[in-house]
Amino acid sequence: MDLSQRARSLTESATLALAALAKAMADSGRDVINMAVGEPDFQAPRLAREAAHTAIDSGKVNYTPAAGLLSLRRILAQRVGEFRGVTYAPSNVVVCHSAKHALSHVLLALVDPGDEVLLLAPVWGSYDEEVRFAGGIATHVAPVPGGSCAPDLDAIRAAIGKNTRGLMLTSPSNPSGYVCTPAEIAGICEIVIEHDLWLISDEIYARLVFDGAEHVSPVSHSPEMLKRTIVIDGASKVFAMTGYRIGAMIGPEKVAKAVGDIQSQLSGCPNYISQMAYQACLETEPEEVAAMIAEFDRRRLVIQEGLERLGLPGPTPRGAFYAFPDMSAHFGEGGAHRFCAELLEAEALATVPGDVFGTPNHVRFSYALSEDKVREAIERLGRFLASRK
Repeated sequence: MDLSQRARSLTESATLALAALAKAMADSGRDVINMAVGEPDFQAPRLAREAAHTAIDSGKVNYTPAAGLLSLRRILAQRVGEFRGVTYAPSNVVVCHSAKHALSHVLLALVDPGDEVLLLAPVWGSYDEEVRFAGGIATHVAPVPGGSCAPDLDAIRAAIGKNTRGLMLTSPSNPSGYVCTPAEIAGICEIVIEHDLWLISDEIYARLVFDGAEHVSPVSHSPEMLKRTIVIDGASKVFAMTGYRIGAMIGPEKVAKAVGDIQSQLSGCPNYISQMAYQACLETEPEEVAAMIAEFDRRRLVIQEGLERLGLPGPTPRGAFYAFPDMSAHFGEGGAHRFCAELLEAEALATVPGDVFGTPNHVRFSYALSEDKVREAIERLGRFLASRK
């Protein structure tokens, strides 16, 4: 008996697979620096931990509404709206088991078999699989030439066809750290309106911007874009709550209703304990957040300086916690995949090949590690590059 075609065509998350390999090496005794996974190394805020304990001790850890607690949806509507200068109601919000889970349900709500979804490269690897899993066709749109990873508006227009249903945007970007300018966001919004498309805006890194960069959400462009945009957000990055697995979609009421119905049938309500922890961080800004953002900025400067010192060009990371240099000059036969495998074996430094993101000349480095580890990683990388000359 065979598995379904859907299951057979699905590929494993490359970033998680590489992270697991790095962990296995560490468990065997190697001193591994794992820059393959986008997971903050900070503890979740005290408010989150205390709220989780309180929820457990209350003895009321039960089912919640499928779309999440009304109290959490209310504060999410308020905070997400305030940050973007728009107004949301609880009926615009569905709390999900993670931002990734929210994205998968949004695609199930919007995409029919054969519908095309444009992905602005470089692209987080799971986007392709989630679009395909929903029955859609994922089409990459290359960025502007020159290595900045900025969106190419002309290329987006040229890629739109009769089956194009919408496009997905991530700013700040995983994997490049690029932050779209207000003009680029406006241009994308005008294309979306002109061609009657949906826009899924993954804004999980919205608060992690540096060097004077500004996060601009498409929903702030116009009332029309508010009707067309679904925002994906969550607690994993800015609150370092990766293991809590809690996120949300915020969008038009009819989309939220559909996502809530899908969730009610496929997975049921999100974890009550995690909902309460997330709610606590939204009700009162955790004191740790500002310090975490400042620390990410310091690490960003360290890795940026280190990569420049090694002569590795790439987009200037101004958001999220990734650097994405073009390392093709150092690839041999086998390209980025073999390069990363050899780097891991030789120097116990785990990275992600750019093929995973549709940009095969690059390698992704996550600097969600201590500053000392980032510095050591640069030293290991430099030693490895020198050994290949």
